[in-house]
Amino acid sequence: MGSHHGHELPAAAWLSALAALPGAGPRRLRVLLEGRSPQGAWALVGRGGSASQAEQIGRGGSDLLNQWAHIARSFDVESFWNESLDRGIGAFWFGSQAFPDAFVDDPEPPAVLFHRGNPDVIAGPRVAIVGTRKCTRYGHDIARSFARDLSLAGVGVVSGLAMGIDAAAHQGAVAAGGAPPIAVVANGLDTVYPRANRALWEEVVSQGVVLSEGPMGTEPERWRFPARNRIVAALADIVIVVESHARGGSMHTVTEAERRGVPVMAVPGPIHSPATEGTNALLRDGCAPVCSVDDVLIHLGMSSAAHRSSNELRLEPGGLAGEVLAALGWQPGTVQMLQRSVRCSVAELAGALGLLSHDGWVAETHGWFERIARPDGG
Repeated sequence: MGSHHGHELPAAAWLSALAALPGAGPRRLRVLLEGRSPQGAWALVGRGGSASQAEQIGRGGSDLLNQWAHIARSFDVESFWNESLDRGIGAFWFGSQAFPDAFVDDPEPPAVLFHRGNPDVIAGPRVAIVGTRKCTRYGHDIARSFARDLSLAGVGVVSGLAMGIDAAAHQGAVAAGGAPPIAVVANGLDTVYPRANRALWEEVVSQGVVLSEGPMGTEPERWRFPARNRIVAALADIVIVVESHARGGSMHTVTEAERRGVPVMAVPGPIHSPATEGTNALLRDGCAPVCSVDDVLIHLGMSSAAHRSSNELRLEPGGLAGEVLAALGWQPGTVQMLQRSVRCSVAELAGALGLLSHDGWVAETHGWFERIARPDGG
């Protein structure tokens, strides 16, 4: 991906270096970046920081700043950044043009997000599907089928790529090949954790995007999982808890969703199963139940689901496909004509048209696309 020379390194390179400092979590990064450019912050770290920073970092702040200064003096920012690029890792930072809108008003936005895959897929409606790593077969199958149907309806499925419910959700979204999947992980994007998810991880990278606050080389330390959960919650329009024990990571995601005003829905489960103790408690406390994908789509305002009979599985497509279908209307049109009314790349437009013709919404004749009567008579 080409090398950079020191003086022209992008802001993301300096941010990667800052984020690689031991113990530099989201809050400390914000302290370092307060009123300075990433390059300026790195220069200050190399000089041992400032008294006010030591104070803001809290207990042991000056020791930490000394440790960071020692590391910074011998840290090669340029080669660290070039190695990240070689591994297909990019980054965007808070306040930059490319930073996802979901974090603009967030109470605790990430200072920097690293990505593998296509970060542009963070658009359109998104639903997080979360739950226990120790899921039952029931939970696994529900997470998988909900994710598949949501993806086909044009809803991006967000999850944490952990074992259990997370993996089942991403398997469903990947198998559907509809709206691209979005994963948020707690370690650097140069290694797969947990290892058992390697194939799924690569599939999510190729169809969608994997995100992390940690730069290359970041180990999945314990504090990074709750931090990861707040990003999952921030990216979601709705959080669905499929199965959860009374305490656990998914309950933390629920708290983060509530803090952001993101609606939480829960799948009812057997009252004697420990795997659904948490979800049933959420329902008891007034959380909306999810018994079908329609419940979610209605909640998202994609109400086409509401007035279709339940045996019509194919929902009005959402996301880009829905936008393209609406732009096409009932008049035949070409890709060039559609490009004027739908803001996206030709490749994305072609992908949406491919999905629409595969699902029986449109037919193509000699480069002209035409909306057709539904295969189920709709």
